[in-house]
Amino acid sequence: MASSVYFSRGNGSVGNGLPSYTSSSAIREKRHRHSHTASWLTPISLPIPGVRTRRLRLMAPNITRLHQSSVTRFGRRRGPFLLCASVLAFFYFIFAVYKRFGMGDNSWPTSLSFPDPSTLVYRREDLQRIWEWEVAAGHYPSARRIPEQVGLSIPPPNPALSPRRSVSLPSRFRGPIATDTVGVGPKRVYLDLHSHPPNVAYPPRPVPGSVADMDVIMDHCDFSTGKYVRDCLEILRLGGGLDMGARVRRGKMDDWKYIYMEENASQNDSDIASFLKPAFGLKTQGDLDPSNDLPKKRGAQWEPHVRLPAPPKYVSYKDSPTVCDEENPRIYHMFWTGPFTDKPYLALLSFLFTQNLGLQFDADRPDPLICRPQFWLWINPGPAAAVPNPSAVRDMFDQLKSNPWASPFLHPRFKDVIQFKMWNTTEQLDGVPELKDEWRALRDSLFNSGGYVEKIPQKAEAEPEETELEQEVEEDEGVAAAAPSPTKATKDDDDKINRVGSKSPSSYDRLSVILSDMARFVLCHRFGGIYLDADTILLRDWEELWGWHGAFAYRWSRLEKYNTAVLRMNKNSALGSFLFRTALKNGLDFHPMSISKYTKDAYLEGLLLRLPDALFDSAWLNTEQYQRDRPPQPYFTEFADFFETPVQSSGSPHALGFDGFFKGAYSYHFHNFWWRPFDPSRDFPDLGPRFIAGERIARASLAEGSTTKLPDPQEETVADDKRDLDWATVIKRTFESYIRGERPNMYGEWLKW
Repeated sequence: MASSVYFSRGNGSVGNGLPSYTSSSAIREKRHRHSHTASWLTPISLPIPGVRTRRLRLMAPNITRLHQSSVTRFGRRRGPFLLCASVLAFFYFIFAVYKRFGMGDNSWPTSLSFPDPSTLVYRREDLQRIWEWEVAAGHYPSARRIPEQVGLSIPPPNPALSPRRSVSLPSRFRGPIATDTVGVGPKRVYLDLHSHPPNVAYPPRPVPGSVADMDVIMDHCDFSTGKYVRDCLEILRLGGGLDMGARVRRGKMDDWKYIYMEENASQNDSDIASFLKPAFGLKTQGDLDPSNDLPKKRGAQWEPHVRLPAPPKYVSYKDSPTVCDEENPRIYHMFWTGPFTDKPYLALLSFLFTQNLGLQFDADRPDPLICRPQFWLWINPGPAAAVPNPSAVRDMFDQLKSNPWASPFLHPRFKDVIQFKMWNTTEQLDGVPELKDEWRALRDSLFNSGGYVEKIPQKAEAEPEETELEQEVEEDEGVAAAAPSPTKATKDDDDKINRVGSKSPSSYDRLSVILSDMARFVLCHRFGGIYLDADTILLRDWEELWGWHGAFAYRWSRLEKYNTAVLRMNKNSALGSFLFRTALKNGLDFHPMSISKYTKDAYLEGLLLRLPDALFDSAWLNTEQYQRDRPPQPYFTEFADFFETPVQSSGSPHALGFDGFFKGAYSYHFHNFWWRPFDPSRDFPDLGPRFIAGERIARASLAEGSTTKLPDPQEETVADDKRDLDWATVIKRTFESYIRGERPNMYGEWLKW
């Protein structure tokens, strides 16, 4: 009998009770081979929970038909690939639509990545208080708008912003949310800085009290808007008067002026009453729903309402009774672990060579009109997780005196501008009011970097030779997860816990790097000032950066993230309180990427300005293969080019010198390379007869570790030197010649001993 007379039933049997094999894989394959009209959809049945006698029938894409069609159209290799790509694109489209409309993000995703969990622990009303406090303190000298998500209803008065020239929009036409601040500060006069004949060999010092307009800098230098580092450096160079009279540009430069002076506040007679009236909420706009809070960190409680002291009164430079502002001290902070090397040595030399320290005057008669910055070098003498001993400060200075790289900066001539300070983690964390009562609960996760915690084993019990007093000292002064003291022998002196400094790429001191991520925020919040990574070289006077009272870091290359290798924060600011409390609720994580997330989730990015990396890290984009069609000078394709200049451009360092090295940038960041000497052929401090004792010690140490005999200092000739000098070597020797008294600094000022 033909098979067509058999009809299947729900129990899988034919009408005569015999089993049916029409659903076997062989039969399905035969039917597939002889079918020419396969459907694009295929039915599938799914069990219905709780209903045993019925199943849910759905239509799903026929993968076999799709595969067959793709192979027929595009071939056996390209077909499956295009099919997979189409499926991924479909799911990405669903995700994009959900993100755009379902999550209220109002933006399409830029990559196939799900949003990170929120880090926010503050309510909207607390974020409003933080914004209002920072603006009132003069920490927002910008005309850029406040994010709508903050939800301010009244534009806050801004004492650091001059009044706008345009007429205010009447309140009845303004929406319920204020995104602008009202300038009530002194008027600005933009400066035309350049050298005047006959003194054109060196650029002029910045005018004391001058301020950099960061809005202008962002307009000309922001990578997000397609601006080139090369063009940014030219504007910084010309607007700052660093071209030394060799100006070849013609025409007005008003748009490139970014440095200004503030007039007396008493000269501001603008009427701001209309700006401060509450906005009239239109029915079409509606009021901001106070219950629609921003997404909170999962598993965390809202922080108690922020309590802030009265903001400090903003005083312009001309209205200040003193040349130095106590609320904004000019302190450069730097953190260093382990023995002093040529890296902090060069950072300190660059400070002496570029900043307005008044070293051209007698030491007992400094210029009273100069606010001299100070350089505080914080030294952690042992491993990052080590317990400091009671004599740590004395031991630190003894080591500095005997170290040829450090001893020159202990000279009395530098005592008012360079200070060495010992870092104590417990003391520093206890000095932060936002942390002191709670940070010990995170002892086990103290070394947290981007959510990855470096575990430090606790000491099981005190060693027999320790007295009770020594144990109390360790408990009182040591960090939570304390490793053995660096003075005691360990099984492995170079493991990650006992490592001091990075001696090679394979022995990277990761714990010290993580500790420095936290240290920079602690130091700036407690003392104010600017933090610099130890692999930073100053290239010009920072006067106008000190005059800008806002907080800033700079951009992480192509990413819209922070790099805190340069960090400016105000002492005891509302922004600092927010960052510490947020970091505390996120595992004390101070990695730059985490800081970027904290400010983004809270819409506070405007209070920690992300400056273009052209100002502090001009080679970074080129090293990541960006903007190589129009690179700046010099052209580095990798950071190692600073230490070993490529042969094709090896004539540039010696020919151009310091003036040809990223002219216009405020600093240069060479990104680690702690193990690479700046001057391999003269790897010692070369500061002349005044510091010859340290040079002899360094030469002797270098000779012990060398397989070739070094030439006698009295018999050295230029023929013994390397033929093509690298950029690092030229920069180091330029700074050293200033200390020796063989040349002036970059502004034509001679060091007076």
